[in-house]
Amino acid sequence: MSFSASPVAENRPVRSLFAGPGERGRWLLWRAAGEVVLAGALVLVMYKGGGGVSYLKLEGGAATLGLIGVAVVLVLVRRRFPVAGVVGLAALMGVVPVVAPLTAVAAYTAARQIKTPRRRAGVLLAAVALAPVTCVMFAPWMGLSRWEFGLALGAVLATVTVVVPGLVGTSVGQQDRLLRALRERAAAAEEARRLADSESRMRERSRIAAEMHDLVGHRLSLVSLHAGGLEMALLKEAPALQNEAALVRSATRDAMQELREALGVLGPVERDTGTDVLTDATGTRADVEALVEESQGGGIPVAFSWEGPDLDGRPARVRRAVHRVVRESLTNVHRYAAGAHVTVAVRHTDERVVVQVRNGVPPVAPAAATGLGSGQGLIGLRERVALLGGALEAERTPGGGFAVAADIPADPGPGAETADTASDDNGPVAVDEPGSGLSALQRRLGGAVTGLLGLVGVVVLMMFGLVLVDQAQFTSLPASGEEPRLGMTRERVKRAVGWDDTASRAAATGHEPRRPGSATDCIYQHTSEEPKSGRLEIVRYCFRSDSLIAIDRITVPMVTEPPAGSTTHD
Repeated sequence: MSFSASPVAENRPVRSLFAGPGERGRWLLWRAAGEVVLAGALVLVMYKGGGGVSYLKLEGGAATLGLIGVAVVLVLVRRRFPVAGVVGLAALMGVVPVVAPLTAVAAYTAARQIKTPRRRAGVLLAAVALAPVTCVMFAPWMGLSRWEFGLALGAVLATVTVVVPGLVGTSVGQQDRLLRALRERAAAAEEARRLADSESRMRERSRIAAEMHDLVGHRLSLVSLHAGGLEMALLKEAPALQNEAALVRSATRDAMQELREALGVLGPVERDTGTDVLTDATGTRADVEALVEESQGGGIPVAFSWEGPDLDGRPARVRRAVHRVVRESLTNVHRYAAGAHVTVAVRHTDERVVVQVRNGVPPVAPAAATGLGSGQGLIGLRERVALLGGALEAERTPGGGFAVAADIPADPGPGAETADTASDDNGPVAVDEPGSGLSALQRRLGGAVTGLLGLVGVVVLMMFGLVLVDQAQFTSLPASGEEPRLGMTRERVKRAVGWDDTASRAAATGHEPRRPGSATDCIYQHTSEEPKSGRLEIVRYCFRSDSLIAIDRITVPMVTEPPAGSTTHD
């Protein structure tokens, strides 16, 4: 025995890893590719723009590049997994600070998508707490001298890349949800207004139908009654005129039937007038079987078949259309193909209701048309079915019979109207405006530009904070006691002698020897020795890239101010 998955499960679309709520399409892959390029550009900007910041250098080789790759993957799946994206990037930011802009993007997305305030606050607080913890844990690996600077670095990164984007994302998300709710309320109010207008129109039609039935129907009944009496009287007095009286009575009966059908179009489903009143059971299997039995009682052989569940759970307008198609088709058989074999088939699926009525060639050719019929029955059926979003076909069969087939949506939706209301309904119809697609594109482009500008602001603010932390690290760092020597890295020299002294650099100007030709830059520091003979000793450390290549000692004259109150003479 073999088992196979249901078609519904097989056809269910798989949500992409790069998709947000309700997003589908191949364009998601193009967006992911663009985000990869943008993420790489942000990391490169951080690396190049922070060349003077020690812990923004990509040291660590393959391990650092691997962590950057993980960060790029997390920013790509942030819409599908917002919590994992922002928390994971906050942790990586404490190890590789160059991915900090990616953390800002993930924090904004998570705050915008998460609807529950408590959950959103918990996620952002977890990310804020995780960034300083990882910075403190990996402070030696990043080249920070003390854990306090790791804590300060983590606080700056968490504030700029988690708190600020999180607050902005929360505000934008609340605005999106508010606009969505307002649109839904506006649509519901518009639908309620349309239904109220339709209900008032239906009541007026019902009133007109009732008056026509009471007045015109009564007069036609009297005509039919008197025609019947006249037919009986002429049977003895003037037999030659009996056929004319019978014709008047038959025409009156047809006029009454057509009047009832017209009143059924005017009146609503619940208030149909005439003997063939339409109720909640109209169009159900029992109702169609009753129509078939009525035709069978009139001497027409009818074969009936029904596939699928009953229609009692479908909208009244769908059931009414099914009833009309079957009744009108059987009425036409009675009129024009009496005695022909008829098949009535109804197939009901999850999405469609298909009604087919076919008749063969009648055993006796129909009499010549009397001209009493309106000939609008099939046209009215076609319009009724089309208003529901379906289609009706009526044509002769190759064998000489006739076939009527109606394909009707099982659930037409709120936009479809029945023949009772659609013809005069001037309410709003949901259509796509010509410029709606362009407006959506403009909104997306505007949002992208705004996001990029905001990201640039976050990067600038973050770089300012990182430079402050880096300068504080070296200006407040006491000398390590290690003697600088050629070949040492810039970081070890700074730890040994401290940060570049701008006053010493200014004092050495005009007194220092020529720099080595391969030197890229130099730092200046004055020695701790007391000045001798009014001269101060300054040490110049010159580097090629990150390596110390020259140590020069320079003595410069000291400039002292004369004591207060003293004078000078030539």
